[in-house]
Amino acid sequence: MRLLIVGKLNGQLSTATKIAMDRGAKVAHVESIAMALDALRSGRGADLLMVDVDEDISALITHLDEEHICLPVVACGIGTDARAAVEAIHAGAKEYIPLPPDADLIAAVLEAVSDDAKQLIFADAAMKRVIDLADQIAPSDASVLITGESGTGKEVMAHYVHRKSKRADKPFISVNCAAIPENLLESELFGHEKGSFTGAVSRRIGKFEEANGGTLLLDEISEMDIRLQAKLLRAIQERVIDRVGGSKPVKVDIRILATSNRDLAEEVKNGTFREDLLYRLNVVNLKIPPLRERPEDILKLTDHFARKYADANGVAYRPLSQDAELNVKRHPWTGNVRELENTIHRAVLLSTGPEIDAESIRMPDGTRVGDSLTGFGVAGSAVTAPGGQGDGVVPAPALVGQTVAEVERDLILQTLDHCLGNRTHAANILGISIRTLRNKLKAYSEDGIAVPVPGDVRRSGTGL
Repeated sequence: MRLLIVGKLNGQLSTATKIAMDRGAKVAHVESIAMALDALRSGRGADLLMVDVDEDISALITHLDEEHICLPVVACGIGTDARAAVEAIHAGAKEYIPLPPDADLIAAVLEAVSDDAKQLIFADAAMKRVIDLADQIAPSDASVLITGESGTGKEVMAHYVHRKSKRADKPFISVNCAAIPENLLESELFGHEKGSFTGAVSRRIGKFEEANGGTLLLDEISEMDIRLQAKLLRAIQERVIDRVGGSKPVKVDIRILATSNRDLAEEVKNGTFREDLLYRLNVVNLKIPPLRERPEDILKLTDHFARKYADANGVAYRPLSQDAELNVKRHPWTGNVRELENTIHRAVLLSTGPEIDAESIRMPDGTRVGDSLTGFGVAGSAVTAPGGQGDGVVPAPALVGQTVAEVERDLILQTLDHCLGNRTHAANILGISIRTLRNKLKAYSEDGIAVPVPGDVRRSGTGL
């Protein structure tokens, strides 16, 4: 990962720098916020900013927001100045680290954003076939399209391909095409010149140039507006980009990876995705199977997450009981690895005995994992488990008496609860665009309906 340290701190940062470098981070140091912004605009990117608490962190975060530079900020200061720490957190810093630095604390912060944390854990033969193909094509410069349901690990696979490539020591830059407003995505990708539009206070290097020599991941490529796809196609074909407001083309040397949870061939038929762009991206397709189709991975991942979150929360590691293992294997995991990870994290915190028992493995709404197989069916009907076994039939709530709009609203809000308020994950599960979801949630809020905020669920809807 790339760490940019901002400030002086009377030499204490030299120790923090050494700790970070010992942990594998690439560290750069500037003395002021202005210098940090210049470095970020010029394409000398970072994955994390560690900033002297005496600097104006509020102003820094305001500038980052205005220029749509999305980076976590960690404040650090000499001693344990509670007032300064609180002010930094209120300003938008994710964490406060007292100096002289504690090696374990810095390691934990780095781990939270480090590419090395994106481990590829697998045991199933279905997943091994995908890994074998990834190993085979990774050393090439071929564009790769990574597909699969939401939560299967597409971004983790992209990191794996990069680490196995000839560009492994060069930048890996990721752009979430769904998370960036449509009118700003072009600038984010290709950069802009000073004064090219309102808010363009200086030249800024885009992600294509920032990734020069390395790998660029276009995450959730299906969400990109079709008008911008034409410019992206030219950049991929010719390895030349034009900054917004620029007069000279800029050459770039990058490898393109893209992810999608949608069927892009179907999107082509619908007129929302360019066929020629699909051909350029889909030189090799790595299709990641859903977790329910790779059962051998479930318990391996479960044990990995149980160990990870026991360590992260400072509690003793507990293995799963036999009943818990059975329930975990029975569950459909419609949210795939992401859903499993969140569930096991919750179980680590809820369990109290020598094992993680079945009672501790629960969904956000409090229902116990494995008690039903509703994930395979549709609300409002009796659901039968795969294989037609009678004991898999589960009654579902009746829908008679509700309008289509009411059913849609309930489905959207319940899915958002399930995803703990994460809009992107909910949109992926629902099969709609993030923009459509945001518009519907805005309408619900205007009608006085409670909408989950990120990281939470509706208190009135779940009792949590």
